[in-house]
Formats: sequence, structure tokens, C-alpha cells
Amino acid sequence: MAKRVVILGAGTAGTMMANKLVRALDGEGWRVTILDRDDVHVYQPGLLFLPFQMYREEEVVKRRAGLLDARVELRLEGIERVAPDENRVYLRGGSRVDYDIMIVATGSRIVPEQTPGLTGYGWQQTAFDFYTIEGAMALRRRLADWPGGRLVVNVAEMPIKCPVAPLEFLFLAEAFFQQRGMRDRVEIVYTTPLEGAFTRPRASAALGGMLAGRRIEVMGDFSLSEVDGERKVLRSYDGREAGYDLLVTVPVHGGAEVIQSSGLGDGSGWVPTHRNTLQSQAFSNVFVLGDATNLPSSKAGSVAHFQGEVLMENVQRYIAGQELVPGFDGHANCFIETGHGKAMLIDFNYETEPLPGRYPLPGVGPFTLLEESAANHWGKLAFKWVYWNVLLQGKELPMDHRMLMAGKWS
Repeated sequence: MAKRVVILGAGTAGTMMANKLVRALDGEGWRVTILDRDDVHVYQPGLLFLPFQMYREEEVVKRRAGLLDARVELRLEGIERVAPDENRVYLRGGSRVDYDIMIVATGSRIVPEQTPGLTGYGWQQTAFDFYTIEGAMALRRRLADWPGGRLVVNVAEMPIKCPVAPLEFLFLAEAFFQQRGMRDRVEIVYTTPLEGAFTRPRASAALGGMLAGRRIEVMGDFSLSEVDGERKVLRSYDGREAGYDLLVTVPVHGGAEVIQSSGLGDGSGWVPTHRNTLQSQAFSNVFVLGDATNLPSSKAGSVAHFQGEVLMENVQRYIAGQELVPGFDGHANCFIETGHGKAMLIDFNYETEPLPGRYPLPGVGPFTLLEESAANHWGKLAFKWVYWNVLLQGKELPMDHRMLMAGKWS
């Protein structure tokens, strides 16, 4: 009887890994099965562009089935319960799937209801998110005829998907209002639980300077306690308030509900994961990929890609009974749209913060690190094609999964 790898979640990480594994294990007596609740795959970086009418909804949504190798078994029944002690997944339709190896790629989700008042009065009228199709499209409709006022972008709590996305929204909003000739009628404020604009000091200083140069106020150490939708006020735990006419929220994030309820996750639903091998800390035949981990790396598509390179080797080593390689170093790189046809690129890992330089070819680029450029902007836009046609397909990309210091300077 064939052995089986079961992947929970057919998002970025799960789809990529399914396509890689089914090729690598072909002819070796293994089946690859991937589980999800629906047939809708969302290109999440594209959600940022929907409110500003830069993308259409149909550009960021595709059917999951069309993105998978024909040899991958896709089951869209939804997961009722995971039983790692039984090596079994129970599905909502009443059936079950046994596995020899399981890969958890259930991603993250927003839980705005966890913030008192956020989803009450004014939700989807004066307060919006852009981390869902519904939220981004509702915000798009509101921005189309918004007369101006005080725009507040708030991060409720860390961690979040794509930590630079709120900054990109600020820059794109500033450019959007400039292009509409209404920048002087809009006050833009960023409230964040971080001390500054970003998690790493050098990048935070650079990005903070850019925000200040564009008359965007940063209110740091702002830990959101509640939202008063009727008065249109945010309150922090230290008693400070921030009033708004239009609120764009990055809500609290958590892991998948089924991970929490199955005992695989911590209190927020993230799976305790070995930071270098990506093996579950509780079950030797369970591995974790992408946003689902509890690792101190960014929850971003680039991280899932770099992790995927390590995980591919470690799954094959596990099958062969070999020692796992501690190959993941927390590597992340992120394009940051800064508006006006430019973007920035940052590259960092667990130990090293973003540094200036050139990427991916030392001294050549074509992308600049920690610096705005038009090439970075075009790189960000080109990534959509790369995402659908290369990354999800599990094909090779011309970049090392490790962070390299070549081409960087301090």
C-alpha cells in the first residue's frame, strides 16, 4: 500500500510544497494529498493594490485545482479535527485521511472580533481591513469617493501577515491622494504597537524617515485596547487616544481554528516548530511551513519559499531515516511599495537586520537594498507573474534559501 504525505492547507506554502513533493517522490510509492475547505486561492500580496484600483479582483483569485500538479490529490471537504496521536485527519464530510507524514500549512487568519468594538458600529463603513478580498473591495469603494479627513492605519497586534504591508498601504495612500489632488485634505497617521516603523532598527529608521518626509505621523508603542466606532476613536492600553475619520485596520492575527482545537498549536494557534529544521516540536512525523509556524521569522511568501527548500530536503531525509538538516536561517526578503513608481527591498534573517546593497547579484542587482528605486517597483509588480507561474508550481528560483552577505555593506 502506498504511503501518504498529507498537507493541511492549499495556500501559498501548501500548494508550492505539494507540487515539489509529488515530483520528488514520484515512483517511490508515495501519495501526496492536500486538504482545504474551498477552491479559492488568493494572491495575498495583491490585496494591497485593490483599494487603490491598481488591480482587479479577478487578477488575485484563481481556483486551487488549476494550480496543482495532476498527481496531487486535492480534497475540498474542510478539516473537522486533526489527531496527530492517530496519524489521522478527520474531515467535515465524515470521512478521514490517514498519513505517514503531515505538513501543516494552514496559514494565518485575521480575527478582528478579538478587539473590543472593532467590528461593531462603523465596521465596513468607517473602519476597514485590506487583508481579505471583502475588506479590500469595501475599502476600494469607500476610497473612490472619500472627501478627505484623518486617515488612521492601525496595527492591532503582532505578528501579522507580511509585516511591511501596513507601511506599503501608507505610502500608496499618500501617492493616491497626491494623484487625486487632495493630499492637503488628508491627515495620515500610523499607530503601531512597535516602537517605530518596523521591527528591525536600521530599517525602522530608514522607513520612519521616509514616512516623516511624506507628512505621515507615526504613533509608536500604541497597543490597541478598544475601538469606539460611534466616536471614531482608537484607545491604547496606556490611555492614549487616536481619532479618525477613516480607519484602516490590520487586525489581530491567529492560526487556523482547527490547529488550536486539535492541540497542535499554542494559545494563538501557531504550531511550535524547530526554528531550523521545520519539524514539529511535538511530533516527529509532522512538519510546519509558512505562516502556521510560531517562529520569529516574517509571515510572508518569500519565507514560505525559503522554508520550502529546506523542508523538501528534510522530508526526504526523514523518509530515508537520515538526520535532518538545520538549514532554515529565518531568511526573508520583501519588496516595499513606496508610491510614485518606486519601491524598496529588504533582505534579512534571524540574526542579521536589513542592510544596504544590491540583490540578488552582488554589485549588480538589479534591485537595490534599503533604498527606493524604480527597478524595485517593477520587481514587485513582476512578482505576480512569478507567483502564479513559478513559485506556486514549485519551480526553482535564482536565489539561495540562505541569507548571503555578498553584495551587502554595513
